[in-house]
Amino acid sequence: MQTQLAPEFQDTPEGQQAQGVLRQCVHCGFCNATCPTYKLTGNELDGPRGRIYLMKQVFEGHAPTRTTQEHLDKCIGCRHCESTCPSGVQYHDLLAVGQPAVDARLTRPLKERAMRWALIKVLPSRWFKPALKLGRFVRPVLPKLWQERIPLLPPMAPPRWPDRKKAMHARQVLLLKGCVQRSLRPHVDAATARVLDVMGIRAGVSGRSGCCGAIQGHMGDLEGAKARARTNIDAWWPWVESKTPAEAIVVNASGCGAWVKDYGQLLADDPAYADKAKRIAALAKDPGELLPSWVPLLKRRFGRRPEGSLGSMTFHPPCSLSHAQKLSSATQPGPIELGLRELGFDVNLAQRDSHQCCGAWGAYSVTQPELSRQLRDDKLKALEETEPHVIASANIGCIVHLQSGTNTPVKHWIEVLDDALTRQASGPVA
Repeated sequence: MQTQLAPEFQDTPEGQQAQGVLRQCVHCGFCNATCPTYKLTGNELDGPRGRIYLMKQVFEGHAPTRTTQEHLDKCIGCRHCESTCPSGVQYHDLLAVGQPAVDARLTRPLKERAMRWALIKVLPSRWFKPALKLGRFVRPVLPKLWQERIPLLPPMAPPRWPDRKKAMHARQVLLLKGCVQRSLRPHVDAATARVLDVMGIRAGVSGRSGCCGAIQGHMGDLEGAKARARTNIDAWWPWVESKTPAEAIVVNASGCGAWVKDYGQLLADDPAYADKAKRIAALAKDPGELLPSWVPLLKRRFGRRPEGSLGSMTFHPPCSLSHAQKLSSATQPGPIELGLRELGFDVNLAQRDSHQCCGAWGAYSVTQPELSRQLRDDKLKALEETEPHVIASANIGCIVHLQSGTNTPVKHWIEVLDDALTRQASGPVA
């Protein structure tokens, strides 16, 4: 695609990044076939091809309109279009600079600005948990639309971490401290630490780390996202350079993992952090990437078992796992599905649109509630056709979002694995 950058963008990193992506696009439209929002609305401007043209106009000097902004906002960021594109267009790289370029030239309505400010400031902060408690308290008197934005999860016992005195392993990894998951589902981190403990690996958490920055990044606040990345790099660096360095930074929320793996690109123009960011990005691992190396020891732990003997689940691969991290695909089962099946789990996928988005991405369920709800309901209908005892996923947003629409338990797959290990430790696994 030919493009002529406006003078204000010609010598900027943002302009060069946009131009590089735009020139890859051949306007074929294959991306629209798998775009969740295009499939719902049928509007060309709600698909990747249309949004690319909208951003192209901005970088060529045309003033963006409110319509431009609204169509970009409807993009859920699933990156399914990238998995489909025959030209390898990295659409998310264009959106990362295109959305801030639009927002810098167009003032949002006051209500919208207030909501986005609250999401950026509250979700990654220590105020999220008290705000969540308050929201749940007043939830019964709120309109239905707002009720659905306040997640309710089934009652659970407090998370149980490995005994630190007994878990002094020579090998160690870091866990992302995170933000939303820490308040909504701390059991995922605890389950991850217990599984790692079984593997002879100690899970550490730096108290100075926190939100990965994805919330800010998805909402166009690149400077805020970069600040979060720098904070985490500073928190992790002593562990990276210690005499017994952490083997990996394990990020069990696949959306956060995809973002941390992009730290190298995010801070590429920062001379103080560029090299450190590349190293951190290389260390970031989803637990699914590590599962194949765990399988031999876990098989000895469980004993030889036929597929399905450890229980069954229907697995929803998050977009951030399949399209961003490329750890699962519609045509090729990923290491999670294969590893769990080898251990003795019956792992099913939805029979149709198994890798289609559930509508959770980032704060999308708050900013675009109607589209998000439609995507969730479509996804749950496909998942529940398999009559699952439990729905498993790999991202906190997907887990909470899906659970809001079903009575079927929704868990992280590593929680399901941990449950089986716990049963095995207390007696033979049924």
